[in-house]
Amino acid sequence: MLSIFRRGIVSKLMLVVLGIGLVAIVVTGFGTGGTGGIGALGTGSGVASVNGESISEQELQKQVDRQLDGMRRQQPELDIVTFLKGGALEEILTQLISRLALTTFGHDNGIDASTEMVNKEIARIPLFQNFAGQFDQATMERWLQSQKLTEKELRAEIGAMLIERQIVLPVESAAKVPLSLAGPYASLLLERREGSVGLVASAAMGAGKEPTDQEVAAFYDKNQTRYIVPERRVVRYAVVAPQAVAAQAKATDAEIQADYTANQANYGPKSTRDLTQVIVPTEAAARALAAKVAGGTGIADAAKQAGFAAAVLAGQTKESFAKASAPAVADAAFAAAQGALTQPVRSGLGWHVVRVDKVSSTPGKPLAAVRGEIATRIEQRKSAAILADLSAKLDESLSGGSTFDDVVKANKLTPQETAPITATGFSPENPAYQAPAEVKAVLPVAFDMAEDDDPSVENLPQGGFAVVALGRIVPAAAPPLAQIRDRVKADFIARRAADRAKAVAQAIVSKINSGVPAAQAYSQAGVPIGTQQIAARRVDIAPKNGQVPPPLAMLFSIPRGKARLMQAPNNGGWFIVHLANVTPGDASKQPGLIEATRNEFGRALGDEYSRQFRRAVEAGMTVKRHNDRVQTLKSRLMGNRTAQ
Repeated sequence: MLSIFRRGIVSKLMLVVLGIGLVAIVVTGFGTGGTGGIGALGTGSGVASVNGESISEQELQKQVDRQLDGMRRQQPELDIVTFLKGGALEEILTQLISRLALTTFGHDNGIDASTEMVNKEIARIPLFQNFAGQFDQATMERWLQSQKLTEKELRAEIGAMLIERQIVLPVESAAKVPLSLAGPYASLLLERREGSVGLVASAAMGAGKEPTDQEVAAFYDKNQTRYIVPERRVVRYAVVAPQAVAAQAKATDAEIQADYTANQANYGPKSTRDLTQVIVPTEAAARALAAKVAGGTGIADAAKQAGFAAAVLAGQTKESFAKASAPAVADAAFAAAQGALTQPVRSGLGWHVVRVDKVSSTPGKPLAAVRGEIATRIEQRKSAAILADLSAKLDESLSGGSTFDDVVKANKLTPQETAPITATGFSPENPAYQAPAEVKAVLPVAFDMAEDDDPSVENLPQGGFAVVALGRIVPAAAPPLAQIRDRVKADFIARRAADRAKAVAQAIVSKINSGVPAAQAYSQAGVPIGTQQIAARRVDIAPKNGQVPPPLAMLFSIPRGKARLMQAPNNGGWFIVHLANVTPGDASKQPGLIEATRNEFGRALGDEYSRQFRRAVEAGMTVKRHNDRVQTLKSRLMGNRTAQ
């Protein structure tokens, strides 16, 4: 809810806290956790050091790769150039330094993370648990392999996180916000604002005169980034589908007969019985019960009179009833005729008296009736085995140095190649191109490859597998102006119209802010303007998690009687937001709202305490950044590892 307070009221503390949260997420693969490999994990030249303890270039590079991989799950087309241009490398290094400083502070003051603490933390990670909710070493190792992490690195991360938690949590929990501060902010949540929003549409400005070539070229040069086409890749692949091994996987008559014989439980004749059973503790009680039933009393009534209950068991096979009772009890029940009562039989549960209510028999299925079903099952099993063997063979060959072409030729596969496509399978040069389903399935792998990586063998969701290799990389770049001139020209005309709309809107805002009534200012604009009345309380828009129309949000950052400009989406024009009236709120009779506001401020203040404490710790240590090495690494990553 704090995010909706007007800009003049929100403290810079809040914005910094939000920034810190975002950076923390960028740096760590764990939501609250730490940076990986703190303190000279890895080898090579250091990019920074804390009290002489180095952060290696390899460790920084590994963190960049991991965080880029994580962000690509939300933005598949994100490339490393865009990622690093946004300052990710520097932010990640800053967090590595901060974590190392805090860990060093902990060690110097006797704060550590024992092996047992780390073990318990690992065991609590859901990713490492099996279906029973228990820690599974093999599951953890598979995850580590997929993340290109070692167990040692994982333990270092978690150890650093635990040390940080021990140091920072007491600092954060010391933050207490007085009611005298929370109360006024809670009242602001109840404040009601009323005003209007007008739109000066770009479309109302007209196209204007025909742009010159020089104007179009200048606009293109200034706005090249908006025309950048994401990195494209040409993917080479060869598919081995289940149909390719269908002949080898054909079921033989002998295999079908063997399967039919082995599965007589499914295909043979079946006999099931509906039974009513009573279990009593002694033989005497069982015989007395059987005598009552033989004398004409219903078995359920006889059981009830004796203080027991009868259980009805429908559709029982001999095997299922034996498991529920005992083999001897099942033998007796399945030897009796329909309507008969068995003699008492003992099991580990007591003495059983069973009545056979109904006998049902189902004839077996002849081989001819199930031959197709059996053949399909056998062929699926054989096909999977053949494909697995072939996949392993090709994988071994590629690992041994064979090229994509070598493997394709040796195994008589059909090589194929995509058009240059983005990570989503779209081809900007050929929009009609449709990437096949098997290509879409392996795109994450193809876009994770470096140019010198070996081909790989990847299983396909629809069955079979594909040999995948990287053909070439087309770096992200803007097309030449000649190729997109019409689009650039249209954008220039739209921008020019938007600029004219802004001038009109600014004139209206100036009039309103000088005291001219809003309605009069609109009427004097000389162009049609659509207006709408708006009103809201902060508390009403707070739960919308940012899904608030921007003009409505701006209403809470304007002084009463004033107006401001706001650009409409897609160069559509300019909004004029005018605040006409403010009705103050009063939270004095809503203690729950005051307490909620107090708690939220407490969390924000705790985060700020933590941030300042980290700064103080870092300031008390000798921190060195080797910016030349950082820039060298950044240039190398942007120049040579665009695919990563």
